[in-house]
Amino acid sequence: MSETRTRFELRHLIIVGILILAFSTAFIIRSQPLEFGFELHEFDPFFNYRATQYLVDNGWEAYYAWNDDLSWYPDGRDVSSSSQVVLHQTAAVTYTLFGFGSPLYDFTIMFPVVFGSLSVIVIFALVRVIGGTTAGLIAAMLMSVSLPIIIRGTAGWFKSEPLGLFYGLLGTYLFLSGIKTDRYPIAAAKLFFGALFVSFSLSAWGGSQFFVIPIGVFIMCLPFIRKDRSFLIWAVPFFAVSLLSTSMLFERPGLSFVLGFGGIAILGPTIFLVICSAIHKVTNGKNARRNYALLLIGIIVAGAGAIPLATEVGVISTPSFRYLNAVNPFLVATDPLTDSVSEHQTTSIMQSFLFHSVLMVFAGIGIWLLLDKRAKEFHKINSDMIAFALVMGIFGVYISSAFIRLEVFGSIAVIVLSALGVSVLVRRIMTDSSRSQAAIPIRMGLVAGVAILLVLPLIIPDTNTIAASQSAPSILSGATVFGVTTNDWLHAYEWVKNNTPKDAVVASWWDYGYWTQTLGERASIADNATTGKERIEDIATMFLSHPDEAHAMLKDLYADYIMIFVAAERLQTDGEPLYVLGGGGDESKKQWFMRIAGEPVSKYTLSDGISGTDYYWSNTMLGMMMPFSPVLYLDPNTNNQFTEYIDGTITIYTKNIKYPADGDGPLRLAYASPSFENDMDRIVFGILIYEVNQDYIPE
Repeated sequence: MSETRTRFELRHLIIVGILILAFSTAFIIRSQPLEFGFELHEFDPFFNYRATQYLVDNGWEAYYAWNDDLSWYPDGRDVSSSSQVVLHQTAAVTYTLFGFGSPLYDFTIMFPVVFGSLSVIVIFALVRVIGGTTAGLIAAMLMSVSLPIIIRGTAGWFKSEPLGLFYGLLGTYLFLSGIKTDRYPIAAAKLFFGALFVSFSLSAWGGSQFFVIPIGVFIMCLPFIRKDRSFLIWAVPFFAVSLLSTSMLFERPGLSFVLGFGGIAILGPTIFLVICSAIHKVTNGKNARRNYALLLIGIIVAGAGAIPLATEVGVISTPSFRYLNAVNPFLVATDPLTDSVSEHQTTSIMQSFLFHSVLMVFAGIGIWLLLDKRAKEFHKINSDMIAFALVMGIFGVYISSAFIRLEVFGSIAVIVLSALGVSVLVRRIMTDSSRSQAAIPIRMGLVAGVAILLVLPLIIPDTNTIAASQSAPSILSGATVFGVTTNDWLHAYEWVKNNTPKDAVVASWWDYGYWTQTLGERASIADNATTGKERIEDIATMFLSHPDEAHAMLKDLYADYIMIFVAAERLQTDGEPLYVLGGGGDESKKQWFMRIAGEPVSKYTLSDGISGTDYYWSNTMLGMMMPFSPVLYLDPNTNNQFTEYIDGTITIYTKNIKYPADGDGPLRLAYASPSFENDMDRIVFGILIYEVNQDYIPE
């Protein structure tokens, strides 16, 4: 008894130790951006921080009634119906419990690190339910270093994905655990809380709707592989009803999810399972699988005709294009605004290999071993859990092919299949039929080889997991290509907060809207919610209009100030400073301005698609706001200089402020960031803020 207890305790200590190692590894890698500065990352986290601060300061009732008047001025924004409410609520509750007097801003910076690291524990539990403890531990370690998941959950990434994945994985684990439990009260509790956490996940992140797809398909598989119909006939409907009813607790996705494709993905398979049980009872189980298959085919055919019709008449809520694109990656975007967002770009083969690397191979091995009947003795995984692993793997990889942001689902799919494959493979190697002592070194060598293959992607190539997660917060790097950090943006918004009227309205490209509201504490005309497509099109049109027309549009938009961002590199010269533009500021985004405004790119850019034409520099508000002018064109191969543009040359610029502070034009320069003013800096982050001249009268 003592020896058995000792082995039991040692086994659990090993499990706990590995989980602590996985959590610590995930925590350390995710914390790397802190070496650049303790700031929020990207754009959306700044709004989420401000919304959480409002909830903490004013309470839940005020939060649900809040119309944010700094957003989309003058219309405002109904926050509770257009935001990730559970993200704000979870952050507020955990801050109240564990904040210990720290600033909320600092707390939200570490929030994704903590919940992202906790997700490795949850995926251990999920994979353990599917394929055992060894597979669960392997999955935890793989997830702790998964590049697609880490880069969307580093320090400062106070966005939807880390919490959405945590809740989604936790809800899926409880659902599977409830389905496997034979004790009804425990099963009911697990199924209810599983549904509740999936609902939390849906509200925390819209992308979590794709957790529903494998669950729905798995429910359709159950009549073919499970015989305990008396259990399934209440358990699955109980879960479905719990999920749909708890999702109604939140305005987003709320009713649109229940009456949309999400509701169909859950209700349809549930109804199919109930009908299958009725058929089995009527036919006494004769030709059961054939009858189920015929019913399934009939439902699919009927749904293919009924769903588009119901969508057309408005009975079923239609999801936005990006969700449809995830289900059908072959759809072609016709909306330039959607295309302009980098995280909506389609994943390339090179990126997929960088993200998943050798795990693709082990995932394939996992599928093969799960389907191979001869490997059954090595894994002893139930048929329903095999079905779920395969369904989750197939749909995870399929969905992630739509655009980069959803690679997190491809990563989860590959991790689950790889963990199962590696665990079965190692068990098969170590229990080889040739149990001679001579074979032990060979078996150990094979296991070591597998371990080396799994570790290699951490250090090879240069863009490995550890290196790729060392990215500076956007507020410091400007999201430019230069890889340097400055305080220009922080300085600019400090100036806005201290030197403009509190009721001032700041116009800019929508990228900077959340920064304006949170750091500058001023109203913006458009922000990163992109809820007003027409407003963003108006801003793009304004930037490309003649300055007189643009001035009238700015007054119609109630703008008091207008901001642009120019990223440039200063060349080493003895005389007047010269510059090369194109580092990721508005000078690089202007092509999207043109597409979104419906203007021909060739009207404003030269044949390289980047350098501006004379018309752009002289007849557009954006060209006149840019504090540079082209002076020559340089051949990078020969260093020959030209006064006219020739294909293959690089445009060289000199400083030229067209709307000075003491001018009488439509705009007056009110602020220029430090690195623009300092001619000694190699990299220029030119944040320029112009005051709209309300007294200007066009000639």
